[in-house]
Amino acid sequence: MHFVKAKGILSPKNGMNIYRGCSHGCIYCDSRSECYQMAHDFEDIEVKENAVELLEEALRKKRKKCMIGMGSMTDPYLPLEKELGLTRKIIETIYKYGFGFTLITKSSLILRDLDLLKAINKKTKCVVQMTLTTYDDSLCKIPEPNVAVTSERFKVLKKLNEEGIPAVVWLTPILPFINDNPENIEGILRYCIEAKVLGIISFGMGLTLRKGNREFFYKKLDQHFPGLKQKYIKLYGENYSVMSPHNASLMNLFFKLCKENGIEHNPDKIFSYLNKFEDKQQTQLEFF
Repeated sequence: MHFVKAKGILSPKNGMNIYRGCSHGCIYCDSRSECYQMAHDFEDIEVKENAVELLEEALRKKRKKCMIGMGSMTDPYLPLEKELGLTRKIIETIYKYGFGFTLITKSSLILRDLDLLKAINKKTKCVVQMTLTTYDDSLCKIPEPNVAVTSERFKVLKKLNEEGIPAVVWLTPILPFINDNPENIEGILRYCIEAKVLGIISFGMGLTLRKGNREFFYKKLDQHFPGLKQKYIKLYGENYSVMSPHNASLMNLFFKLCKENGIEHNPDKIFSYLNKFEDKQQTQLEFF
């Protein structure tokens, strides 16, 4: 890793990434794409060492409370977070200033900060978003080699539910000819049902490929699934959107199980929920 002094921290939509690059090694990661203009090796993680100070300054200046998001580009709970504790300091700052919070992760390390998540959720809203792609743990270790396997993430989701923290699952990406089968989708959905997640986000059973992440993905296909790269090239060419041939039937299964179990699956409604700030203390005062 290497440290930099960042000039700003919050995006126009109040999102942030304190790390740039990743060590999870996921073979499909879009953040490797050249369009993001990362001027260093992807595994040489850039750390914004002044992130807490920048965030504190930004939150002090805001006239209205809102939701603050983390992890759209890089998981806030990379292994180096155990050493640095920067994500925890960020969450402490968000709690201190009374803002809502949501983040995306694949790591069980998030449970380290359960006390802070609960504290935020008591005052306003704290939502954990977790990616699940591959139900079978042995297969999961191939596309997502350096991260908690799916059964561990399921245990995290169950714990969050027990502690009153709402959760949303990203069922994406689904890799054609690897995990695009009914057993995989149903297995993940059964986990979601048991963990009582609020919603599941899916934009279709497939993935996106563009310059930078496509080359890395194909390299990993050659390593783990010999001959599959040629099948992708023949079927999809240089397409950005790479959808499973079974997309229609798998999406029907997805919709069916979500509806039967009261899980929200409309992305617009889920994003609206994630972006809406709630003042629970004010709501209680108004009630009384």
